[in-house]
Amino acid sequence: MSAHHESILREPLITGDNITYAKITNDVLDPVENKPNKAWWIGFTIAAIGALIWVVAVSYTFWTGIGAWGLNKTVGWAWDITGFVWWVGIGHAGTLISAILLLFRQNWRNSINRSAEAMTIFAVICAATYVVSHMGRPWLAYFCLPLPNQFGSLWVNFNSPLIWDVFAISTYFSVSLVFWYTGLLPDIASIRDRATGLRRRIYSILSFGWNGSVKTWQRFESVSLILAGVSTPLVLSVHTIVSMDFATSLEPGWHTTIFPPYFVAGAIFSGFAMVQTLLLVVRKVMGFENYITMFHIESMNKIILVTGSIVGVAYLTEFFIAWYSGSEYEQYTFLNRFIGPYWWAGCMMYGCNVLMTQLMWFKKIRTSIPASWALSIVVNIGMWFERFVIIVISLHRDYIPSSWAMFYPTVVDAAVFIGSIGVFFTLFLLFLRVLPAIAMAEVKLLLKGASHQAKKKLIAENKVDPEQVQYYKQSLVKFDSVPEAETV
Repeated sequence: MSAHHESILREPLITGDNITYAKITNDVLDPVENKPNKAWWIGFTIAAIGALIWVVAVSYTFWTGIGAWGLNKTVGWAWDITGFVWWVGIGHAGTLISAILLLFRQNWRNSINRSAEAMTIFAVICAATYVVSHMGRPWLAYFCLPLPNQFGSLWVNFNSPLIWDVFAISTYFSVSLVFWYTGLLPDIASIRDRATGLRRRIYSILSFGWNGSVKTWQRFESVSLILAGVSTPLVLSVHTIVSMDFATSLEPGWHTTIFPPYFVAGAIFSGFAMVQTLLLVVRKVMGFENYITMFHIESMNKIILVTGSIVGVAYLTEFFIAWYSGSEYEQYTFLNRFIGPYWWAGCMMYGCNVLMTQLMWFKKIRTSIPASWALSIVVNIGMWFERFVIIVISLHRDYIPSSWAMFYPTVVDAAVFIGSIGVFFTLFLLFLRVLPAIAMAEVKLLLKGASHQAKKKLIAENKVDPEQVQYYKQSLVKFDSVPEAETV
């Protein structure tokens, strides 16, 4: 193959034969309009059982207090804040894919952004449940808001990063929800136009009168860009503020300025891993192989590799800071991660997040679906252990040996965590049932480009009849002369 042929080839963002606008609509709406298959029912049943466990565990916690967890006078934060930070991190990939990649005109996002945005909404909901549960008096959660004194509450302490969390995460959730729903409008209108009876009435209300006119599309594009611009700084700010819950303290192992960028990179790292975990299953079960292609899978693996490497550098930086500081407390905290009673958690963190991630340097691993799925789960596990290591290992041995204590999770701890996973998957499976998992309107923009790339590939591989080569090349020249914004 010549260098010229190599330069014109690019992985198509849509694969398959005879892909038309009508076929895209039928393929994406098939799971919404028809009865769910057996795989969906099995997954939903398991997830619903997990959600029921969560309801029981959280209700028991509300009734008895957070003494039901394994907390003690030394380890006041444990699985609760570990789960909170873990879920907030998972929610980062949706906004990154939707907002930042949109602003950078990365068209490969079009097939995966809808599910990633939904994942963001559900992950933030799971994170919020941990915060409310940890309050001890969840019925007083409104005290976090700056309400007038007439409501019988005091003004919040704005010096506390815990209050910054409330405003940052609520803003993040609100903007992400509006961004997600705005992108859904044209697809909800498509369901409305194909539905009858009560379903048509419901989707008519949800579509907000979408009529598909040129003016409507112009406003849709403008609002999408505005929301993307608003969402982009939130990707950086939200987990930066979460990191300040730790970095602004004087606790050994927490008091470090590397935490904000370190937490942001880790959030994107775990978020993309969860997107990969979900979409590889959705791709197979729902038959979306033509729209979530190997190019999408490899692109997400590359981002996981880059962010995982950044997290690895942050780990090394932490050790350097501890050594360079000359503080015996800081040095012992990091040494304790390897030789202390929780050494196994430290090994899981470094092994899953750094060592296993480096396998993605090999293209064969990046383009293997079973390997990608397995590694995405490994990253999710490793990032949970990272938060556990930061919180519990830093707390359980403080300045005074007389205050040292071990943390042992209770059945309620485990039930709340497992239940939160059940809540997440229950919401995600319901989303797949009632709304399109792929943004049809955005994928259809790629259809002409996919045909264009298919022609290039046929010419490069010499699979075109000699009599048709000239015709193909003329159509390619005509296509390339049109600005990308008008074609893809």
